[in-house]
Amino acid sequence: MAFDDPKTLVSTEWLAQHLKDPDLRLLDASWYLPAMNRDAKAEYDAAHIPGARYFDIDDVSDHRSELPHMAPPIEKFMSRLRAMGVGDGHQVVVYDGMGLFSAARVWWMFRLMGQDNIAVLDGGFPKWQAEGREIEDLPPMIRDRHMTVRRQAHLVKDVTQVSAAAKLQDAEIIDARPPERFRGEVEEPRAGLRAGHIPGSKNVPFTTLLKADGTMKDEAALRATFEAAGVDLAKPAITTCGSGVTAAVLSLALELMGKRDHSLYDGSWTEWGQFPTLPVATGEE
Repeated sequence: MAFDDPKTLVSTEWLAQHLKDPDLRLLDASWYLPAMNRDAKAEYDAAHIPGARYFDIDDVSDHRSELPHMAPPIEKFMSRLRAMGVGDGHQVVVYDGMGLFSAARVWWMFRLMGQDNIAVLDGGFPKWQAEGREIEDLPPMIRDRHMTVRRQAHLVKDVTQVSAAAKLQDAEIIDARPPERFRGEVEEPRAGLRAGHIPGSKNVPFTTLLKADGTMKDEAALRATFEAAGVDLAKPAITTCGSGVTAAVLSLALELMGKRDHSLYDGSWTEWGQFPTLPVATGEE
C-alpha cells in the first residue's frame, strides 16, 4: 500500500493528480557522492518534473562550518527558499534522482525550520520516469513568497549531545551507513576519518528500508527492520550516517511508523570520525 501523506511521503500517483495545484511547489534535491560520478544540477537542467526548482543541499547549508552541508542558519534558509518562490501556504514535494536518497534530508531540514507541509516523493525521479510521466527542461516561473520559520531544536543533535547519549545509553543511536563501513572493515570515503561507528549504536543501512523499486517499505516491514537490528523503539532515536544525508531516510521511516521522538546528528561520522578523543567501535559489538 502506498503512503499518501502530504506531511511525510506521497506516491507518484498522488503527485500526478496534484501537479497543477497552484500552491504545490516541487523541489529536485538530487545530491550524489563523488564516487557516483553524477552531476545533479546538469541532470536537473536536462530533465525534471514540470515546475520543479533545483534545491542545492551544499548551497543551502551553513558555510561557516567546516563540516559538509550542515543545517543552515534560519535567515539563510528563508532567503534561499524565498528566491525559489517557496513559502508559507505551499505544499512542498521533494524528490531526488536516486529514488529515495537525498530528498529526505530536505524533508528533515524543512521540519527543523518548523515547516510541516512537505513530503518526499516515494521512488523519486526514477519511478516517475519509469512510469512515462511528464518531464521538462524549462526553468520554473518564480514568484517571491515569505516563509515563517520557527526552528525546532529538538530535531537536531550536536556531538556533545550524541556523546552523552552514547555514554548514558538513554537513546538509540542508529547508523544508516552500509554494514562494512559501520563495522570499520573499509576505509571511509572522506579522507582523514577513522573507520568504525559510535559505541553502542545500531546499524540500519538506509537501503534496508527500501523495496526493490526504490520505494519505502510499509509500516510493519519498517518496524521489523529496525527491531531486527536490535533497535529499542521505546527509546528516543538519534539517526546518523556519513554526513547527515541518508540519516534523514531513517528519520523519515521513523516518522512514518508514528515515532515522533527522533532527532538527527547533523555532523554524523564526518565529525565523529575525525576527533581522536571520541571513542570508536568496530565489528558487530
